[in-house]
Amino acid sequence: MRNYFEWFQTQNFDLNKLWLIFGKGPSFSERGQFDIDEFYTLSLNHAVREQNVIVAHMIDFDVVDACGEAIEKNAEVLVMPWQPHFKNTVGPYPLDELVLKNSILRRMDEAGRLLWYNLSTATRIWGGSPIVPVKYFSAEAALNLLALSGVRKIRSLGIDGGATYSSEFDDLKDKTLLANKWKSFNRQFEEIAKIIMKTGIDYSPLNVENPIRVYVASTEKQMLSVKVLEYSIRKHASMCVEVYPLHLSNLEIPTPKDIQNYPRTPFSFQRFIIPEYANYKSRAIYLDSDMQVFRDIRDLWALPFSGADLLAVREPSSTGRRPQFSVMLLNCASLKWNIQQIIRDLNTGQLTYEQLMYDMAIAKNIQFDIDSSWNSLEQFKEGETALIHYTDMDTQPWVSRDNPLGFLWMRDLFEAIDTGFISMNLIHDHVSKGYIRPSLLYQITHRIEDSLLLSKAARLLDKDFIPPFRSIHKHGASPWMNLRRHLRAIIRTIYQKSPIFRLERKIRNRFKA
Repeated sequence: MRNYFEWFQTQNFDLNKLWLIFGKGPSFSERGQFDIDEFYTLSLNHAVREQNVIVAHMIDFDVVDACGEAIEKNAEVLVMPWQPHFKNTVGPYPLDELVLKNSILRRMDEAGRLLWYNLSTATRIWGGSPIVPVKYFSAEAALNLLALSGVRKIRSLGIDGGATYSSEFDDLKDKTLLANKWKSFNRQFEEIAKIIMKTGIDYSPLNVENPIRVYVASTEKQMLSVKVLEYSIRKHASMCVEVYPLHLSNLEIPTPKDIQNYPRTPFSFQRFIIPEYANYKSRAIYLDSDMQVFRDIRDLWALPFSGADLLAVREPSSTGRRPQFSVMLLNCASLKWNIQQIIRDLNTGQLTYEQLMYDMAIAKNIQFDIDSSWNSLEQFKEGETALIHYTDMDTQPWVSRDNPLGFLWMRDLFEAIDTGFISMNLIHDHVSKGYIRPSLLYQITHRIEDSLLLSKAARLLDKDFIPPFRSIHKHGASPWMNLRRHLRAIIRTIYQKSPIFRLERKIRNRFKA
């Protein structure tokens, strides 16, 4: 019996050619819309019944019996773990013993078409071959199997999440559907995100536009927060993502003639260059740099436009706030924005700053179809919040020790440093330039998540630090903005001297202990 990895090396596959994985999910039925001959192909479990493939991958021995001769007919090779599962649990028999008991396996083996590998669930590792990780579903094993083989580009149909099969597999709904007791297939997405992060594979569903393109309002001074935001996106993304800091676009944004129309921040107008930056093609996500993501951004990316030019966050009526445009999904093909013309319209009075920024008047059809969890202002609920927006510039975790949710931001910063996604050179450089607070270095060195727990000596490191946004008035910000910030600072100082704050700190210390 041949080892899968040894077999793979003899096949002369082009590692830059796309592989296509077939699962049993609803999008399996869309395969007729694509030229399958462009791909190397791999099926998961019963999908081989309906589709010719190069590799049929099966973790469960039960699937071999269920698929019968379709395996021999539709697959070039059958790949299984050395210790297959029985009814979703690792079985007692190695593959070489099962070959003696099963006629299909025996014929496949005799023809050199049965391949084995070590799966992470096995109680015994065989032959020193690589161990292929799996946690929830077989799609994870297949992605890891291909990645460990050196494959770089993978697409899929039928790996959809949810709790249904494609209609071709209706006969299995009462037999195998979520037989491992998980409520839905969505659980696999968190593992797929980890696989993408760890291996660097280019993976996306074939029926979803790829990659996800995220455009982030930025300046060089915000690049640490941009990098943490990017890490938080990638950490949860179950398909490939590209992140574009907008200050690197090389597209010039003119300054309006009237000071009343000046952007309130250095990056206020950057969102309007996205369609041009994207060559007026496809879709794009816009985010501010002072954000952090906690869910799969694919959920946002795949929302239907339903005729809209732009999707924005739905603001709950209870907040009393006007609609926000700091999180948007843009239809770049229909938004013909030109920043030169937009500024000319401001200069001639055809457009006011309020119409531009608060009404997004340059978009013809706006729909507020993005759930409010994608723009949670300074609030976090475990399992509910998709994105935190650190809107209070005085307490943003990279410039302040006082944000009560700063420990969440620090966790992703620590992870990003540990994985090499963010370098310590960047941290040192930004501290030396005054972009971020000096105590951040102390926090990183001593692995202190919650800056409210920093010692007096650590806090003193920030005594001469002035956050970069203090000079924001140079970009045309209203003086009322600075007044509001000073009032917030006074209120925060009063709160920190209160018994409630001392009690909160004691509780935090207790949880840390």
